[in-house]
Amino acid sequence: MKRTLTSLMLAGSMLGGAPAVAGDLLQWQTNSLTYLYGKDFQVNPKIQQTLTFEHADSWKYGDNFFFLDRIFYNGKEDGNVGPNTYYGEFTPRLSMGKIFDQKFEFGPIKDVLLAMTYEFGEGDTEAYLIGPGFDLNVPGFDYFQLNFYQRFPEGSRAGRGVWQITPVWSYTLPLGNSDVLIDGYMDWVVDNDQNSRGTYHANLHFNPQIKYDLGKALSWGAKQLYVGVEYDYWKNKYGIEDSGAFKTNQDTASLLVKYHF
Repeated sequence: MKRTLTSLMLAGSMLGGAPAVAGDLLQWQTNSLTYLYGKDFQVNPKIQQTLTFEHADSWKYGDNFFFLDRIFYNGKEDGNVGPNTYYGEFTPRLSMGKIFDQKFEFGPIKDVLLAMTYEFGEGDTEAYLIGPGFDLNVPGFDYFQLNFYQRFPEGSRAGRGVWQITPVWSYTLPLGNSDVLIDGYMDWVVDNDQNSRGTYHANLHFNPQIKYDLGKALSWGAKQLYVGVEYDYWKNKYGIEDSGAFKTNQDTASLLVKYHF
């Protein structure tokens, strides 16, 4: 299964890279850098500073999303990775509507896609995800995606695979002479899985950002510079069951500054 998923993701990566060579295939792209500072994290050291690079694009046959976090533990050390670490995800999606040049619309569904994700980082974090994705028409939202994945972790976390449901959204609210952008995602792993470590427990990670468009307010340019907060709720973080002896339910927030280029 790993070889099959790797081949599919490599194909998505190659197709996603094609617009860089043949510009007529690229519809739009955006890149950003984000700085986060937060406290009261669980499992890892309590205080964290994170630098995040994000890339998103839409092209002739689908869309791509990539992010890479560099996480610093404010002078403390994590027992597994030391004073800092990294984590990233690459999510290519292939659009049935774009590939077949037909409308895959019914009810609130605007398009049907093949969604894939590759999770990577320091330590035993590698996983491959694949499943159906849907672009939805939800009134008021800039966009709303709903992806259903079968998760296939690698290494000592490898098991039979479990399902993950991932909605992704963006909503803009006018505020004075600028806007507030509320966007984010939720990863809901719906069932337990067994691996060589024991049980990987069902978990839910809810991670929205609430951001004020400071660039627009200062007439520097809309959708370029944001300030705000990122909320992070994670029940059974990393699939580790919360207990009185070891708390893994995370409920915290971070200050953020985000610049698009």
